Formats: sequence, C-alpha cells, structure tokens
Amino acid sequence: MNNPDIQQLTDQELLQRFKADNNSDWIGVLFDRYALLLLGMCMKYLKNEEDARDAVQQIFLKMLSDINKHEIQFFRAWIYQVTKNYCLMQLRQKHMKYKEEISDKHMSGIAAEEEDKRVYQEKDILLENMEQAMNLLVPEQKVCVQLFYLQKKSYQEIADQTGYSLLQVKSYIQNGKRNLKLLLEKQQRANKS
Repeated sequence: MNNPDIQQLTDQELLQRFKADNNSDWIGVLFDRYALLLLGMCMKYLKNEEDARDAVQQIFLKMLSDINKHEIQFFRAWIYQVTKNYCLMQLRQKHMKYKEEISDKHMSGIAAEEEDKRVYQEKDILLENMEQAMNLLVPEQKVCVQLFYLQKKSYQEIADQTGYSLLQVKSYIQNGKRNLKLLLEKQQRANKS
C-alpha cells in the first residue's frame, strides 16, 4: 500500500474504503499518518518511551476492533480521543495500584480530577506542538524515526527500505530524536511564557 495515490486520499476516503472492503491496509495508511503524533501524545501522558510505544500498538489494535462500531466524522479528533482515553486509563490503573500499595485511605480523588483537567487542557497544545515539531524535522530524520519507533524496524531493515547506509540511519534516528525533544521543549517554554 505504498502507492503514492493512496497517500492523496483523505482520512474520510480511507475510512470509507475500509468500511467497503474491510481491508485493514486502509486503516494502516490512516494510522501511519497519525502514529508519530500519537506516540508523542502517549509519551507526554505516560512519561516513558517503552510504555508509549506499547500504548500506540494497543491503540492501533483497539482502533481496528472499534472503528466499525462508530460513525466517525473526523478521524483525527476521534483517534486523539481514543488515545487520550487509553492513556488516562493507564494512568488511573497505575494510580490505583500505587494507592493500594501505600494503602493511603486519606488520599483524595479531587487531586486526580484536577490533574485530569490539566491534562485535557494540555492535549491540544501537545498535539499542535508535536505536529509542528515533526514537520520541522528533515524528511530523512522523520522517516527513520517513524520506521524505528513506530514500526519497530531494525537499522538494517530501515537501510534496506530507504537506501540509506546503516551509519546514516543511526545518525538520522539519533538526530531526529534529539531534535524532536529540543523542538518540543522549546515549544513548551514558548507556551508557558
């Protein structure tokens, strides 16, 4: 499904094609469009790269099973909502586990609700920042970061797929990750001031 014409299809067109023939490749193309943004969103919520990558995989599976249950008008808004809900559920489960471990009966749910509200407000800023940051990466870095972190390809597989040398692939991934972090930190500082 690497046909360039497919990339020209809108989110809605891809959804309609999936609903027409149930070919999950349409959803794969759709998911790839948002996978890096979702990874950034999951990292923001879960504060851990491995947890975030696992979350993106789980969200993809959830999306495949849930997509026919919903009438989706705006895929982007829907997948962000699914991602946010998944991350908040993970945080709640961790929070509940932590509460049980320390068995603190006096801990109030109000703090958690306030935290949730703050997280909701940060969501839009985060998504905007992540999208802008990804678009500021050079194309080679963007491609290599996406293949390595989201599709879990090895350096060799990325080199084979892109035609870059192993050294270039390693460099693009390291520089892309560092640049993404720097761009997001810069945007965060700008938003706070």
